[in-house]
Amino acid sequence: METVGSVLKRFDPRSGKFISKEFQAYGLFLSQKLEDEKHKSLYIKLSKTVPRFLLDEALTFVLECKADNKGALFMWKLKELRKAFREKKKT
Repeated sequence: METVGSVLKRFDPRSGKFISKEFQAYGLFLSQKLEDEKHKSLYIKLSKTVPRFLLDEALTFVLECKADNKGALFMWKLKELRKAFREKKKT
């Protein structure tokens, strides 16, 4: 059994960036792919609340396009997809 001191010596909080949930890791993945690290908390929130298939579809759309502002294009496409999903769900 290890001592607490030996465990704390190996612990580096900067390496894991305090990620404990899968949606947090996916939000950071989105921010890196979209080259928008400034808004990583937004992507973490979206990955927690929005269905994953909508996020994946919007990400695929953005990565196929050659856009200067990938974050804005992602948000626009996500808005369109969510609107279509809600309309389809109603019928």
